[in-house]
Amino acid sequence: MTRGGQGLARVAVVVRAGAAPLWWLGVLAAGIGLLAPGLTGRRIGVLAGAALFVLATAVVACARRKRYAALAAAASRAGKHDVLQDRAVTVRNWRRGQRWWLLLAFLAALGSAFAVPAAGGMLLAGCGAGLWLKSAWLGRREQAGEALLWVRVDWLRGGAARPTGNRVKAYRSTGIAAGDASPGGARRKSPTLV
Repeated sequence: MTRGGQGLARVAVVVRAGAAPLWWLGVLAAGIGLLAPGLTGRRIGVLAGAALFVLATAVVACARRKRYAALAAAASRAGKHDVLQDRAVTVRNWRRGQRWWLLLAFLAALGSAFAVPAAGGMLLAGCGAGLWLKSAWLGRREQAGEALLWVRVDWLRGGAARPTGNRVKAYRSTGIAAGDASPGGARRKSPTLV
């Protein structure tokens, strides 16, 4: 990093980083949970799990949207000395920092199967689906504003991997072609010349 520059991570990539692990751990926990009859029985467990899946998806997808919108509206332009972090590095850092929480969530979902089969896993999968929907919403905002949103990397350290956390004071913005991720945080389908 050169003088006066900041390391910046894409907001949508940080949001999207937890989607795949939560989804797949949830699907795995739900599948394993179906093997146990549980206290309520499989049918009630699956119905409760479906309700929890829908609820978790909606809550996670809609949570803190006003804060995202406020930070996006006040975003300042990134400087020429700012360093844009690669998508793969952002995803790896988020997952490495949250691995113990992901493991605990998976074990809790498995343990809940002895009471309500599959419900805990479906709740976890719903959280992952909600993060995908939220990153898609951010991608639509970025497309409409023709500006990608970035957050300082140092504000995401120390277990505070939320791009709307208390440590986050402002976002930075760049043109739509900056970085190696498309709006919404997915990999770019083809390299873009900047």
